[in-house]
Amino acid sequence: MNNTVVKASKIWLSSPHMGGTEQHYVQQAFDSNWIAPLGPNVQGFEEAIEDYLSGGVHVAALSSGTGAIHLGLKLLGVGPGDIVLCQSLTFSASANPITYLGGQPVFIDSEKDTWNMSPELLEEAIQHFLSKGKKPKAIIPVHLYGMPYKAEAIRELSLTYGIPVLEDSAEALGSKYHDVPCGTFGDLAVLSFNGNKIITTSGGGALVAHTREHKEKAVFLSTQARDAAPHYQHSEIGFNYRMSNVLAGIGRGQMEVLQARVESRRANHQYYLEHLGKLEGIEFLQEPEGMFSNRWLSCILTPSYEAREKLRLALEAENIESRPLWKPMHLQPVFADCPAFSDGTSEELFQRGLCLPSGSNLDVTDLNRVIAAITKSYTP
Repeated sequence: MNNTVVKASKIWLSSPHMGGTEQHYVQQAFDSNWIAPLGPNVQGFEEAIEDYLSGGVHVAALSSGTGAIHLGLKLLGVGPGDIVLCQSLTFSASANPITYLGGQPVFIDSEKDTWNMSPELLEEAIQHFLSKGKKPKAIIPVHLYGMPYKAEAIRELSLTYGIPVLEDSAEALGSKYHDVPCGTFGDLAVLSFNGNKIITTSGGGALVAHTREHKEKAVFLSTQARDAAPHYQHSEIGFNYRMSNVLAGIGRGQMEVLQARVESRRANHQYYLEHLGKLEGIEFLQEPEGMFSNRWLSCILTPSYEAREKLRLALEAENIESRPLWKPMHLQPVFADCPAFSDGTSEELFQRGLCLPSGSNLDVTDLNRVIAAITKSYTP
């Protein structure tokens, strides 16, 4: 007698979802032998992003979103000892590049209605450092899980105090604030095409600029800062951050299905809301007026850390991946000595929050498995 238990198939948090035309563009790269960086796919991918974002932006396709943040900070003049005000509730890639340049990360807590950088705490931090004769060099707000941050309020502070914004839109391609695409609000902005993002190039990112000069400088720095000379000559330190023509081919195909991916993820969120939103103590992040989220990840708040962990482990037992919200940067051991302006909001969100499977390739059967596992194990 065979007593083997067949385990249900894995439901991932956010897996890649190909549209079908990616291989066509990749094959073009092979057929033309454009395997190295640069090439028609890179240019085509950049143009597709520029068309999507509109507003006359200029895009440099890079090897990662982290590299884009690094170059963005460098273009804004961040150097040793400079203060950079960074959202605390985010992935570490938002903050790590500050340290690459010898800068000092200062972490700003979130507000409850978007989970993003609090404009009030941001201004408090700015005034604190100005009172000490130290003007912050840049601000890094994040559109967390695809929910836009309060772009108008933060831009107003940026203009008032003369501090540029590096907009972290790694999770927010397809999101909008008052009908304006995320990725266009900062002096510079960053996109990510990591494997778990709403569209992917396997690994990759982009820097979005409002001037051609900034794009050209980013491209120059991302290709080892090679001077215009017949030999290899370098007057600046450069980096190896340019996207390859092969991966850009994947990106071109992915851009063709971006809108469909946004619609699918928003539909996932709505399905969860309809089936879990009435459970006592379960909360969903609503869209404030004027905000349109791509719902990259659908997240819930539970009543407590214990409730969150019970649900996470119950999902894990059913072979379903879920994940706590980002652990705030000011609580991370590596940033323990960094200043933080916190009111406890991000700590509470981390304790109570759980990201649910949100991929655009999930079907109703998958969503129902997630919902059944939650409803079966949940107690308020």
